[in-house]
Amino acid sequence: MRSTLAKPNADHQYKNYTGLGQTVRNSLTMAYRGLLKIKRTPEQLFDVTFQPILFTLMFTYIFGGAISGNVQNYLPVIIPGILVQTVITTSIVTGVQLREDMDKGVFDRFKSLPIARIAPLAGALLADTIRYTIATVLTFIMGYIMGYRPEGGLLYVAISGVLVIACSWAISWIFAFFGVIARNASSVQGISIIVLFPLTFLSNAFVPVNTMPDWLQWVVNVNPISHLVTAVRDLTNAGTVGGDLAFSLIGAGVIVAIFAPLTVRAYMRRT
Repeated sequence: MRSTLAKPNADHQYKNYTGLGQTVRNSLTMAYRGLLKIKRTPEQLFDVTFQPILFTLMFTYIFGGAISGNVQNYLPVIIPGILVQTVITTSIVTGVQLREDMDKGVFDRFKSLPIARIAPLAGALLADTIRYTIATVLTFIMGYIMGYRPEGGLLYVAISGVLVIACSWAISWIFAFFGVIARNASSVQGISIIVLFPLTFLSNAFVPVNTMPDWLQWVVNVNPISHLVTAVRDLTNAGTVGGDLAFSLIGAGVIVAIFAPLTVRAYMRRT
């Protein structure tokens, strides 16, 4: 006689893997997977190791004398700018690698595992904070080697680093969204560069705002990157906390509030 026992469906089979605690554990496991990928292919860190060094050297010695009279006077201006520019640019990799994993079928394999569906996405975003940290530390080290001595002290330097990492993590949600909806990894990188490069270069990261035309000053002053750069300069060079820090944190929160749900919704549809 045929058994009357019902075969468990997929929803029943995986219902125990959708709790908050399990989701956090799965996300941390996926973040560890991301770190293992870096360990096995260390060339993934070229952008966060060589870029801070090259950009700091080039911008400092090319623009230092013209803008501030000498390199020493320019370092308090350029190091916070290079820090913000480098770390935020690094967040593009989040969307590119996410798209590559989806194209290779990695996420299809994850769907067959008894893990929270959101874990691969959350884990990728968590793992990339290590990249941001490396870029932050190397930028300050390079600045120190060149003679930069932040008057704000080590504590405020650390706070500025955490601020930049937090804002970069928030911005990475934008590029993660591009990674989910784009057709291939190259299009993710192209779209991200088009969005990000005008924001970083049309800011106060490299030159004083008062040297620009009036119409461009208005653009620079409303640019959120400029507020982040100013907040970092206040922290590192003076040890002060101003309105730009609050504006940067609020802006980061708004980005996450908008793009996190959009990214998760698009990701759930694709996977």
